[in-house]
Amino acid sequence: MQQLFNFFIKNKTFVLFLLLFSCALSLTIQSHEYHRSKFIHSSNQITGSIYGTFYGITQYFNLKKENNLLLEENSQLKKLVFNQEKFVKPDTVLQNSFELFPSLVYKNSFALPNNYLTLNKGRNDRIKEDDGVITSKGIVGIIDKTSSNYSRVISILNTKSRVNVKLKKTSHFGVLSWDGKSPEITQLKDVQGMVKIVVGDTVITSGYSSTFPPNIPVGSIQSFRLNDTEDLYIIDVKLFNDMTNLEHVYIIKNTDINELRALNISDE
Repeated sequence: MQQLFNFFIKNKTFVLFLLLFSCALSLTIQSHEYHRSKFIHSSNQITGSIYGTFYGITQYFNLKKENNLLLEENSQLKKLVFNQEKFVKPDTVLQNSFELFPSLVYKNSFALPNNYLTLNKGRNDRIKEDDGVITSKGIVGIIDKTSSNYSRVISILNTKSRVNVKLKKTSHFGVLSWDGKSPEITQLKDVQGMVKIVVGDTVITSGYSSTFPPNIPVGSIQSFRLNDTEDLYIIDVKLFNDMTNLEHVYIIKNTDINELRALNISDE
């Protein structure tokens, strides 16, 4: 306290100047409308700038929380869309029930003949083998192993991967596989050679399995050719997903899987 008094005594002239200057400034602002409006405008600008900066910093630290909320909302919306679709096979029409679980990709390989992903969801999250994995752009793969908190996914960039797909325009179906070459291109096989194929047409999931609902995007036709016997097409499909840059994915679970297997309908 004594030091505070000593400071004021030592700087009494400067303190008196600041006091008188403040009084004069206050009187000027109060007595002149122009000065008062300018002062209020400047104060609002400074205050707004401070609040804006503080809000930006707060939002930055809340990005993870906001992203998780958006993923949850997207999961619910996709679930509503998928559950409007019907699972169809000859002489069988069943209404599927799908659930989606947002997940993060912890590891992703794409330069090997047989590539896998590791996700941060496992048995504790009700994730099981044969659950599908997608993004907002298209399919990623199928889960083949789970632990308590993690899952391994057979990527569609895996020479062992097989997914039932179809041509969007004609509904002719075949099997999507990978030749182990480009991470951007997979191959659609077993499409009859009489079918009209057009470069640029879209390839989607067929729904002829319990893993993926129908009409999930896969990619677009880049080129095509007949096989050695010239009765079936080999179609190069450019993937909609960038399989070399995956971070957020959705695990898709068919809650009717046991019933479908009991009927021997599931074959994915």
